[in-house]
Amino acid sequence: MRPTTRLFSIVGAAALMLVAAACSSAASTATAGVLGVQATPTAPSNSLMVGMSSTMTLGSYLTGKNGLTLYIFTADSPDKSACTSSQCLANWAPLTVTGGATIAGPTEATGAWATITRSDGSLQVTYNHQPLYYFNGDSAAGQTNGQAYGNKWYVAPLNGTYSPGASASAPAATASYGY
Repeated sequence: MRPTTRLFSIVGAAALMLVAAACSSAASTATAGVLGVQATPTAPSNSLMVGMSSTMTLGSYLTGKNGLTLYIFTADSPDKSACTSSQCLANWAPLTVTGGATIAGPTEATGAWATITRSDGSLQVTYNHQPLYYFNGDSAAGQTNGQAYGNKWYVAPLNGTYSPGASASAPAATASYGY
């Protein structure tokens, strides 16, 4: 074999190995997607992606960071939070974002996303004009310990409309969770 032919054969073999490696990598990525393992897209640093969960008794509801349940407070007015005391805020943390943040949710969420400015200047996220909160009694995804608390706090429904009949039981309100 001539030296130039040998060089072309070596270069061609190397190129073929690189193409095969790339195809193998793409195939494993495609297979992972088919098996339900999806890569988490990187969200812009100034954005919030709201999720959802559901149970047989509560239906579909909104979730925030780490899959923690989001709640609404029936004492709130449209686009205005009634949870302003330090005692209330210690137990019901508002879902907040920084200025200019984009808010997105599950495709099934049909309500409007917006923010309101709280008295401390922070921006609280609203869904269908209802301010959203976390409950300090939930420590893991899937927990709904604040559901029907004091007959005033409810999981934030995915459809954006609170329905009083959604509560199976209501834990007694105590002063420690102040309204």
